[in-house]
Amino acid sequence: MDVFKRLLKLAKPHAVKFSIAMICMLVVGATTSALAFLVKPALDEIFLKRNAEMLKWIPLAVVGIYLMKGACNYAQTVLMNFIGQRVVADLRESLYRKIQTQSLAFFTKNPTGTLMSRITNDVGFIQGAVSEAVTALLKDSFTLVCLVFVIFYRDWRLAIIAMFVFPLAVYPIAKFGQKMRRVATGTQVTLGSLTTLLQETISGTRIVKAFSMEEYENKRFARENERLFRLNLKAVSINAVSSPFMEFLGGLGIAAIIFYGGYQVIHGQSTPGTFFSFLTALIMLYEPVKRLTNVNNTIQQGIAGAERVFGIIDLTPEIQNSNGALLLPRIAREIEIRAVSFRYEETPVLRNISLQIRAGEVVAFVGMSGGGKTTLVNLIPRFYDVTEGAILIDGQDIRAVTVESLRGQIAIVTQQTILFNDTVRNNIAYGDIARTEEEIIAAAKAANAHDFIMRLPEGYDTLIGEQGTKLSGGERQRISIARALLKDAPILILDEATSSLDSEAEIEVQDALETLMKGRTTLVIAHRLSTIRNADRIIVLVNGEIREEGTHEALLACQGEYCRLHNMQFKDNGRGHGEQAANGP
Repeated sequence: MDVFKRLLKLAKPHAVKFSIAMICMLVVGATTSALAFLVKPALDEIFLKRNAEMLKWIPLAVVGIYLMKGACNYAQTVLMNFIGQRVVADLRESLYRKIQTQSLAFFTKNPTGTLMSRITNDVGFIQGAVSEAVTALLKDSFTLVCLVFVIFYRDWRLAIIAMFVFPLAVYPIAKFGQKMRRVATGTQVTLGSLTTLLQETISGTRIVKAFSMEEYENKRFARENERLFRLNLKAVSINAVSSPFMEFLGGLGIAAIIFYGGYQVIHGQSTPGTFFSFLTALIMLYEPVKRLTNVNNTIQQGIAGAERVFGIIDLTPEIQNSNGALLLPRIAREIEIRAVSFRYEETPVLRNISLQIRAGEVVAFVGMSGGGKTTLVNLIPRFYDVTEGAILIDGQDIRAVTVESLRGQIAIVTQQTILFNDTVRNNIAYGDIARTEEEIIAAAKAANAHDFIMRLPEGYDTLIGEQGTKLSGGERQRISIARALLKDAPILILDEATSSLDSEAEIEVQDALETLMKGRTTLVIAHRLSTIRNADRIIVLVNGEIREEGTHEALLACQGEYCRLHNMQFKDNGRGHGEQAANGP
């Protein structure tokens, strides 16, 4: 219930609307019971006593009651749905913001599809609990109280007999709710898996088709879909059995009432009007009780979704500003990596790395796959935090400065170009969409991208598709370089920026990269060793440790690890088949 209380607290800013909705629900409950109350005068005064005066007023009263009930029902429905939709929208935004604050380690542990399911499906269940269930809970509770008043007012003995049935319903209602909560949790987990599968297979459709794995993926989807089908069927079954069960209990109560009430009328201890007024109220009474059973199931589904959503909202980001964090001035002297070690969970990745990189220096990192190149470079913008040691910029520990001011000094161009389904202009200006047209065009020209952009159907206003699918690999990379140029950051990270390109595209991109690197402190993760010949220094990483350090010529002369990697790439007429040897993080 703590989770449900927390959901209700989210509605606190809407207390006025909530109060008005509650008043309307109270009126709905009162008017419902008033209809049952009118059965006695209608039957006794009109049909038995033939009172003409009552024949005028009772129908008018019924019309007035229905008008008031309808107006209040409309008002509370609109108000409660506004509150529910607003709470859910705010919750979805809070969840998205919290996800955005998490480190890369969080996204490694949580697949994209699972996170998408939290934002869409789980929050959808919460919406049902907050708006529909709370509305039904309050409205039916008010109706229940008013109708109970009517049956006790009409005949307290009959009311006690009727009330005897209600305690019998408490235990099964609770059991139905527990089962529904378990099923709802399983449904949401399965929806997350299904969403992950969809995201992977649709985005990776080229690979699926290239390896003729359509049938395999069809079977994977069918398994998850069947699991979801069975869980949904269980939920339907629980809902379906709860209503007939409550109807059966209601039938027992009504049967007992008809027997005892009929006995009283026959023996002159009650009037037909009193009895039928009581019976009408009782029949009306069982309807809100039955609905409250289903409301409990809906609430349990919402709580299951809320537990998963709050599980993320309550996470403390691994990477965040420390108390009293300072703004980092623009780099002037050096980046110092001081005795840095890093573990991912329990797996050691980097061991006691110490390195100084002067401002304006170009430093390349090479090594076999798994050597720690990408991990080391990712520590500088604090995508992860070091396990031991420290990274300093101009003597300032990067953990003591704001994340925003640190990352504001770093531009990144990666092998896997990340572009968005937006215009060319907005992709280049990503990070500062207020940049002028002249600045954007200047960056595109410097990145050798302006000419091909102008050949696009709508130039800089052309939508480039998801992940830039309407562009070639070289064009996407040049857009990425233009984006980095426009940021004008003093530190540049190139993560295998040309490894996936053909020779012609590589030449164009390499020219753009050289423009980008001018005057910047550049860290290059190298795939093709031919691209780093002119680096000021080359760092060779092996198993998370610095094995060698020096210029291209000096390292070749040492006949060590770098020489071995070089020979692997250039053994066949200067261009071997082992290019992939230096690839990987």
